[in-house]
Amino acid sequence: MTTPIHYRIRPANPAAHLFEASVTVAEPDAEGQVFSLPAWIPGSYMIREFARNIVTIRAEADGKAVALEKLDKHSWRAARVPAGSALTLHYEVYAWDLSVRAAHLDQTHGFFNGTSVFLMVHGQAGRPCTVDIQPPADTGLRDWRVITALPRARGKGAAKAYGFGLYRAADYDELIDHPVEMGRFTLASFEAAGVPHDVALTGRHDCDMDRLTTDLKRICEWQVALFGAPAPMDYYAFLTMIVGDGYGGLEHRASTALLASRADLPYPGMKAMSEGYRQFLGLCSHEYFHTWNVKRIKPAAFTPYDLAVENHTGLLWAFEGFTSYYDDLALVRSGVIGVDDYLGLLGKTISNVLRGPGRLRQSVAESSFDAWTKYYRQDENAPNAIVSYYAKGSLVALALDLQLRAASAGENSLDDVMRLLWQRHGQTGTGVPEDGIFAAVEDIGGKTLARWLRRAVEGTDDLPLARLLKPFGVAWSAEPASAAPWLGAKLAAGNGETRLANVYDGGPAQRAGLSAGDVLVALDGLKIGASGLDAMLARRQPGERIALHAFRRDELMCFELELAAAPADKIGLKPAAKAPAAAARLRRGWLGS
Repeated sequence: MTTPIHYRIRPANPAAHLFEASVTVAEPDAEGQVFSLPAWIPGSYMIREFARNIVTIRAEADGKAVALEKLDKHSWRAARVPAGSALTLHYEVYAWDLSVRAAHLDQTHGFFNGTSVFLMVHGQAGRPCTVDIQPPADTGLRDWRVITALPRARGKGAAKAYGFGLYRAADYDELIDHPVEMGRFTLASFEAAGVPHDVALTGRHDCDMDRLTTDLKRICEWQVALFGAPAPMDYYAFLTMIVGDGYGGLEHRASTALLASRADLPYPGMKAMSEGYRQFLGLCSHEYFHTWNVKRIKPAAFTPYDLAVENHTGLLWAFEGFTSYYDDLALVRSGVIGVDDYLGLLGKTISNVLRGPGRLRQSVAESSFDAWTKYYRQDENAPNAIVSYYAKGSLVALALDLQLRAASAGENSLDDVMRLLWQRHGQTGTGVPEDGIFAAVEDIGGKTLARWLRRAVEGTDDLPLARLLKPFGVAWSAEPASAAPWLGAKLAAGNGETRLANVYDGGPAQRAGLSAGDVLVALDGLKIGASGLDAMLARRQPGERIALHAFRRDELMCFELELAAAPADKIGLKPAAKAPAAAARLRRGWLGS
């Protein structure tokens, strides 16, 4: 019988944000056992160097110290130990990253992803694992509970429902794919497609849990039905940290970690669907869709993950972009929001993509491959240099779906492509090759459409969305976002200064020599006051020349520029007033109503 790798973790000092952890190897490498901590977490494509949060580390065997050599930024090698002796590493992890990607601990709660706290045992990553999640020593925190999708162990010491104790994983990959939340959280449960689901909210809130679970149930059941029952998990958990201002999510095989603003939750008695709540449901829908698309249907470059280095793929436009298309689509097709609301969300996405000059320079395939160095490390020139594989990827999915539906009178759709990918790759565990999405599209929609898709993702042309939406009875309008003249720059938020965050290629500000970081102080000799720059520009006309005084570093400079008309990049979508019957049928098949 294979002896499991055994882990232990305890919130040892919440005030200092320290987890105490250990890993015990019953059969260490006779030549010296190597351990390492991942450098990144799946779903967030950036090297994050989690090992930098290890504060202290030591090794022992049979109660005696064992020499431990650090090999590189995230790896250690323990000296050989006597045959038959178990080797244990003890270490402390600093946890003060309030995000969905790492670990966070204080007197109110504890949260961690396994990639931040569990060392991998080289050569034994395929072994089963057990982990003892221990309670805090502070008696004032003894009412803390635990929620995780990590399976509970069996036998002595096994954790009870929502309790501390022993949990298990089939291997290291499973161990690090189940985040853990501990503390005092609000818990609500529902069943979707025969699978129990939990929603845990940590932090102060006044959420209407009945409404939230009712809406989530409809979304989850629609997604399971899309791919086909049974669901690929036997339990699912939404682990949600509630803060004053925050937004984010990260997918896992049977759970998601979420960060949400308090104001975005539905409150008791709330009648309408607020914009914030719609956004939160879209986030939940996005991460849940990843249960299939990314966690099980995944690029060949991710099978298996190499968590020590970047894993490049040109397919994130499909894995994140297609998921971004389906997240809001699931809301309307499950009946949680109406068609008008959905078309409003879609119009905003199109507008955001059209406002980025970078879409004309970088393809979504390039954006996918360069995610590690560009998308996740954006600077002041990012709008001019990159395109979002999330946002434009979702529009590629939209254009593809519309063409599949229109060409087949509604008989085929992107749903069929997703189901084929699920059967071909998700259910078999075979990674999707770099041309695998094109192959699936060709099987459903033919060679011509597959060639169009390749041009769309490898090129930089704008997608013909107005034309593609017309057969579905959707009217397109385009107008300026503001009646004021256009400066061609975006202002930074906060701190009371009129600081330029981004200066767009070819715009009036760039032509005049203004740069990101410049602090505007006066327009035509008048101080830019509390009313703001927008209010002053609203009194001007396109074509007028103005003088802007600005500080660059500590030097005052003057720039003369000619204002331009604001571009018509605010896209409005709505059902056409007199759509033909065929268009109405196509729209119903697409949006469900």
